[in-house]
Amino acid sequence: MTGSEQALTHPASSAGTAPGDQPGAARRAQGRGRPAPGGSSWRSRLYRWDMKASPYAFISPFFVIFGAFSLVPLLYTAWYSLHHVQLSSLDQQTWAGLENYKNLFSSDFFWNALRNTFSIGLISTVPQLLAALWLAHMLNYRLRGSTVWRVVMLTPYATSVAAATLVFTLLFAPDSGMINWLLGLVGVDPVNWRESDWGSQLAVSSIVIWRWTGYNALIYLAAMQAIPADLYESAAIDGANRWQQFRNVTIPMLRPTILFTVVVSTIGATQVFGEPLLFGGVSGTKGGSEHQYQTLGLYMYDQGWIVGNLGKASAIAWSMFLILLIIAALNLLVSRWLRNTHAHQ
Repeated sequence: MTGSEQALTHPASSAGTAPGDQPGAARRAQGRGRPAPGGSSWRSRLYRWDMKASPYAFISPFFVIFGAFSLVPLLYTAWYSLHHVQLSSLDQQTWAGLENYKNLFSSDFFWNALRNTFSIGLISTVPQLLAALWLAHMLNYRLRGSTVWRVVMLTPYATSVAAATLVFTLLFAPDSGMINWLLGLVGVDPVNWRESDWGSQLAVSSIVIWRWTGYNALIYLAAMQAIPADLYESAAIDGANRWQQFRNVTIPMLRPTILFTVVVSTIGATQVFGEPLLFGGVSGTKGGSEHQYQTLGLYMYDQGWIVGNLGKASAIAWSMFLILLIIAALNLLVSRWLRNTHAHQ
């Protein structure tokens, strides 16, 4: 065979390859998915940078908004609480140290507002969560139009505070209110709800109960529907009725959810502001003529925007923040205790 015939029989592309080696075309086809050396290295670096930075870029709007509208005002409030600052002259600040806090803790108005806050929170939170638990238990069974009932329960939550408070102000009117009319039917004298100590707090708490019961009921309902049906079937086989199943199956399984709603409701009660402000009318910022339902939120608003003492108002705000931190710490301790108790059972 001549040299030209051998060249035609063995192409140049396969010349010099050892047995078992892949031809150059196959190697090039196999390596198409890899970045080419040289000019494409910057694309590889850009790709790696994109994979690392994209998650942070996606969540950065939250941190930007949180920093601008929450963190910076919080720190600025802490700075104000250590100074003598008046609303009419913000550029004239003098260092006060802890004087605002000392004056605050020695003020009877602060302790009165703190007592009112906790009493209104207690009166509104306990009935609210009990009613929400009962409603969720009722809706957990098959009912006609269950979707309609769930929407109806969310209606108070979607109602504005101003509209709800206006309706309840008319209901608790001392002369022409429906509540006093119903009390008169059973022989009870009319109550001046706005001027009474416990009466005014009951009236304000009723607004909170009406607005938030349905919201918490839907939270409980979602948690109940996540409970395995096998537990109820086993309890029914053992002869447990509905009440026993609710007490021995539903309540233990709902402990984390109940704890969550208790903490959230307590935090919300600490920040109650709109309901007593609108319920009181002209004397709303004072919490009544005798400060009988003035909460910490109202006291802070009164000191900051009515009196104009921003330093003291900032100290009240940080006192509320510390109270919320204590509530969060108690929540953590109770959660760990429940977790350990459940683990040992």
